[in-house]
Amino acid sequence: MTTRPTVLITGASSGIGATYAERFARRGHDLILVARDTSRMEALALRLREESHVAVEVLPADLTSSADLSVLESRLRDDANIGVLINNAGMAQSGGFLDQSAEAIERLVTLNTTALTRLAAAIAPRLAQSGTGAIVNVGSVVGFAPEFGMSIYGATKAFVLFLSQGLSQELSPKGVYVQAVLPAATRTEIWARAGIDVNTLPEVMEVGELVDAALVGFDRRELVTIPPLHVAERWDALEGARQGLMSDIRQTHAAERYQRPLNA
Repeated sequence: MTTRPTVLITGASSGIGATYAERFARRGHDLILVARDTSRMEALALRLREESHVAVEVLPADLTSSADLSVLESRLRDDANIGVLINNAGMAQSGGFLDQSAEAIERLVTLNTTALTRLAAAIAPRLAQSGTGAIVNVGSVVGFAPEFGMSIYGATKAFVLFLSQGLSQELSPKGVYVQAVLPAATRTEIWARAGIDVNTLPEVMEVGELVDAALVGFDRRELVTIPPLHVAERWDALEGARQGLMSDIRQTHAAERYQRPLNA
């Protein structure tokens, strides 16, 4: 009998994280739920234990707290049963760049990038040593769309994509699967927390459809899964253009267009 790995999910009290918990519980995985809202996680855990007969642990944590983050890192390093990390915790940006306080910027960057990176770094060596396991990082299509006007949020999600691609290059030869999941607008509480009425958005995906699509990509071992992208060749073209650009980089001298003064 094959023992399924335990799945640790951050941001698990609602939305995408809670839906991932439901789906992995149905697949027979034990779970560790991580978020700040203990009561909602306890209610979810009780339901999943009854419905799917799996073990569900609730681990309250604020991932912007260094102390809480350190506790979670230790668990990921030491618990050999944890074989899948769903790095889902995140927050959105309310208002433009000029509207942000230093505290709001720090909290956004810490949760969306620093915590995600540290958790991946905590589990990756153990997974690489065992030659199996998966890290799923939830990003956003805003990460390659500065036109959306969410500069800091978009920058953090661009980081998530780049990090995921880099980790995949490094870890896939060691048997570790890394997936970046890039939603567009999805009906979750992240919007209300940012002061945005989700009902004012022109198109919104339901969270169940988003996670189900992400898991299709997971099962196929896609490196980048973009559920709202209906023409997959668009992503292939973007990646091809990026690689073509890199092949035309020449480091010895500046390009000819920069060797002439503006008024020459």
